[in-house]
Amino acid sequence: MIEIPSDLHPDLVPLAFLLGDWEGVGVFDFPGDEKANFGQEVTFSHDGRDFVEYVSHTWALDDEGKKVRPIESEAGYWRIDTDRKVEVVMVRDQGVVEVWYGELADQKPQIDLVTDAVARTAASGPYSGGKRLYGYVKGDLMWVGEKSTPEVPLRPYMSAHLKKVVSPDQVEAWAKDLGDLPDDGIAFFK
Repeated sequence: MIEIPSDLHPDLVPLAFLLGDWEGVGVFDFPGDEKANFGQEVTFSHDGRDFVEYVSHTWALDDEGKKVRPIESEAGYWRIDTDRKVEVVMVRDQGVVEVWYGELADQKPQIDLVTDAVARTAASGPYSGGKRLYGYVKGDLMWVGEKSTPEVPLRPYMSAHLKKVVSPDQVEAWAKDLGDLPDDGIAFFK
């Protein structure tokens, strides 16, 4: 269910499917780095202005699914115009700042992005650009990222399948809206 917050800036309605907290797992694989399964937490939020704030943290997982070490963190701002063109400004903990441009697909919640500009600090590793595809599929958020360096041509390096994080209070409120929840609230779920 895609909920459109009443205080969401009208320009952002096409991006409402991104809003919320998401968690899931994926695969990281790029030449020169150790291949790993990873966990991810992502938040897309808004404060009424004409952008969506984005924060993501990923970490390598061991064979039992426990956190081993951080992989990367990134934060940024997403905007969309009336022609469904999307722009993202993002900064990564590795010393990279990127400007991404793309488009929201027609008639489906899918965004294709490609880097337009990349700035790196002296401490960052080699990186020359990337592509990303985000899609909302059956209530889940899925994404795949490609990256290139001066030594490695553009290729997939990360992908993840994320589930929306829903609090017990949200579930209780939805159930009450449907008229299925008894007055004692949480007893419905036992």
